Amino acid sequence: MAFSVVMPALEMAQETGKLIAWRKREGESVAKGEPLLEVETDKAVVEVEAPADGILAAVSAQTGAEIPVGQTIAWIVAPGEKAPAPLDKVPAARARTESRAISAAPGATTTVAPLPARISPKARRLAKELGVDLATVHGSGPDGEILAADIQAAASAPKSISATEKQTSLETPSTVARLMAERTAQSWTTVPHFFLTREVDAGALNNYRAQQAAEIERAHNIRVTHTDLLVALAARVLLKHPRVNASWTAEGIRHHDYVNMGVAIAVNDGVVAAVIPNAHTAKLPEIALQRSDISERARAARLRPADLADATFTISNLGMYGVDAFSAIIMPPQAAILAVGSIADRVVAVEGKPAVRPMMTLTLSCDHRVVDGARAALFIKDLAEAIQVPQSVLSSS
Repeated sequence: MAFSVVMPALEMAQETGKLIAWRKREGESVAKGEPLLEVETDKAVVEVEAPADGILAAVSAQTGAEIPVGQTIAWIVAPGEKAPAPLDKVPAARARTESRAISAAPGATTTVAPLPARISPKARRLAKELGVDLATVHGSGPDGEILAADIQAAASAPKSISATEKQTSLETPSTVARLMAERTAQSWTTVPHFFLTREVDAGALNNYRAQQAAEIERAHNIRVTHTDLLVALAARVLLKHPRVNASWTAEGIRHHDYVNMGVAIAVNDGVVAAVIPNAHTAKLPEIALQRSDISERARAARLRPADLADATFTISNLGMYGVDAFSAIIMPPQAAILAVGSIADRVVAVEGKPAVRPMMTLTLSCDHRVVDGARAALFIKDLAEAIQVPQSVLSSS
């Protein structure tokens, strides 16, 4: 029995996917669950697994093509089996030719206008955003359909510049970067954000990391970071504050009895938030291993769909870049995101006297539809206290 390989829908409201690479060649054997192709979505390049065992056949999509979701791009067949024949289509170009022929026929009294080129909804939206005239675009898709890639190419094509105009350069964002911009703009304009900031003494956190890092590195050969510690601590504190770990949906506020922690990771095209599942029960070595793994695969564009799905809360740490404090944009449907600044020595009051302490700034961004100010304040208070006694929090879990 032949199994179709279709362009998958990896994200909500996804209309098309860009084929980055085939991991197998036509005619090669594939095993169910084995990486078969790489697809670029709005978040990252993800690996798509083979749906069945067999031979890859009838590959109809080439690298770089932007393909509508649900379209068959190959088949997996049994040895000796033939792939189903594709459905016949009347090319749009031929239809336009026939239309022109009718209008030019002898004795014709009615002029039939040429059929307009097909264009995907995604391409139409992108053309409006980039100010591209559709009449000047040649479609490269099936039957001459205009794809988003055609719009991007038209937008980035060299234009004649008068002598009085200044020379500028235009960078065409990748699919990941452009859709990340769309998502953050949508979040910022539709989610009622508010922010809470708290300075925390990170001395105990530094000491705990220094002690645990040596032990974990010897046992697991993995580096423990401040992000790993914050993931472990925040996940455990979130269980006491269900509204901060909830999601806003059309039906209402959805509560979660688990913490899937998103970790913001910088990649070439922007930022992705890969997920550490069940972080509330994971031990520190396990969190460090998972965080290291997803970070490496994110930067190598080798994330899987499961790596990006179902986060209930996100941490974004820019402390390693020397950033003192910042406010992060919420990633719907999550209710909150924690922004972490650098740890730096500052003069603070300790028991009424000035002292130099390693201080860290936390900024919590909240969706006011789910989390009110009091709930958010209690969460960041409990998190600050956990950071000051990490050993007692993590040793008891």
